[in-house]
Amino acid sequence: MNKVKYNSIVFGEDSLPFIGGPCVIESKDHSLLMARQIQAITEKINIPYIFKTSFDKANRTSINSYRGVDLLSAIEIFKKIKKEYSLPILTDIHTPEQAEKISDYVDILQIPAFLCRQTDLLIAAGKTGKIINVKKGQFLSPKKISNIIEKIESTGNKNILITERGSSFGLDSLVVDMKSIPLMQSFGYPVIFDGSHSIQAPGLMDSTTGGEREFIPTLVNAAIASGCDGLFVEVHDNITQALSDSSSQWPLNKLENLLKSALLFRKAYLDAR
Repeated sequence: MNKVKYNSIVFGEDSLPFIGGPCVIESKDHSLLMARQIQAITEKINIPYIFKTSFDKANRTSINSYRGVDLLSAIEIFKKIKKEYSLPILTDIHTPEQAEKISDYVDILQIPAFLCRQTDLLIAAGKTGKIINVKKGQFLSPKKISNIIEKIESTGNKNILITERGSSFGLDSLVVDMKSIPLMQSFGYPVIFDGSHSIQAPGLMDSTTGGEREFIPTLVNAAIASGCDGLFVEVHDNITQALSDSSSQWPLNKLENLLKSALLFRKAYLDAR
């Protein structure tokens, strides 16, 4: 497997890097608060950490849903997080133009699930030389991920992560086939598991996406037992007031226990391997 590295953080080895943070930028102060508090937890339990937040949620269910902040405001927030906490940062991009504009200020560019097959977007992201994290579309077979990898590799960039986030099933829920983790790893790159979006229930509400947050630990631990190379969980300090995906973010005050459990499962997996 190709190992993907950012400084001392390595995807594809025995460690279990954690990507987490609020779904969307709500304000500068809130982003800094979340970065600081999650960093304190991850340093306490010694788990590699990448701060995640989106500056624009371009695929919200409703036209009236909160999307985030403009690109220039996001850049200033990312610069502040870097200066204050020296954290690696992951954020989504939605257009080829955004790839170049944001790449100097973040460390991992994420391709949203609904856009995972957009050739121009993948190539623009790959050309930045940054680590590219592709969310496997919920409409896509894990076997099809090889075509996405080939598009990014065509730019000479092999800093690629693939994220499992569930597959569409019926009208109102997603299902995770844990076989997809080793199957996608067979294409040569680390596979991350997204515990937040995997428990979404897109059909439960008319104008927002629902979710079954209580199942995040179950799926996270199952994914670790299946050999995933990292975790992705969106986290919020006040989930009822979150401006995006309030049903599927994990409470900040429960994050330490979730990650401690994850590390125990990781150790058991490595011992049994």
